[in-house]
Amino acid sequence: MSLRLLTWFKSPEGRQYFFSTHFWGPMANWGLPIAALGDIIGKDEETISGVMSPTLAGYSMIFMRFAWRVQPRNYLLFACHATNATAQLVQEARFLNYWYGGGREKKHPIESGVDSVKGKVQEEVDKVKNAVKA
Repeated sequence: MSLRLLTWFKSPEGRQYFFSTHFWGPMANWGLPIAALGDIIGKDEETISGVMSPTLAGYSMIFMRFAWRVQPRNYLLFACHATNATAQLVQEARFLNYWYGGGREKKHPIESGVDSVKGKVQEEVDKVKNAVKA
């Protein structure tokens, strides 16, 4: 740790900042982005909530603006919510890719094979029905 930073920590301004909500509020908030990053690393796409991820991203974007507008600017809170918004948007992209972008079929190829077989069987059933009607 540099001498200048250590001197600042010992100063009244440093102690006032360190023992304020301007510091501890964002520190408590870091649980959200840490959990989101953990989900990105280890959570299966099937368990991602398609509603909750964009909701948390929006929440973090609102508080990013708050952290920027409050005086003095709270860079720690801004960084916390920027990290969370990014992580939640990555989660939403994973969700969309899995459910709507073909990721599920790639991950579970047997199920997609069953779906195609069902489609072909239905086509043949329709052909037989049309032949009987004619």
